Amino acid sequence: MENENIPRWFLELNDDEIKFVKNFLLASGSIKELAGKYSTSYPTIRKKLDKLIQKIQVNERKDNDTVVKLINQLEEEGKIDQEIAKTVVLEYSKSLNCLIID
Repeated sequence: MENENIPRWFLELNDDEIKFVKNFLLASGSIKELAGKYSTSYPTIRKKLDKLIQKIQVNERKDNDTVVKLINQLEEEGKIDQEIAKTVVLEYSKSLNCLIID
């Protein structure tokens, strides 16, 4: 499978988040069923789901943001290094108040 067909937001998920999404789908979106599977409360699963939704939305926003696109283009062209690009995008995201707060 080629990564170019996989959305960036999905590639940003960690192993636990991917497993959670899989379990959510297998539970047909039932938070109650998922709470039973994880032996936790409905509000805990709801909070986990809300954080995941927010993470996906942030990644989608970044993909469509012209400033982030410019920074990524400069990195791809070798005009700035990867760490600088990552730091600038992170700080820019903070300034827009769109980062996930744990």
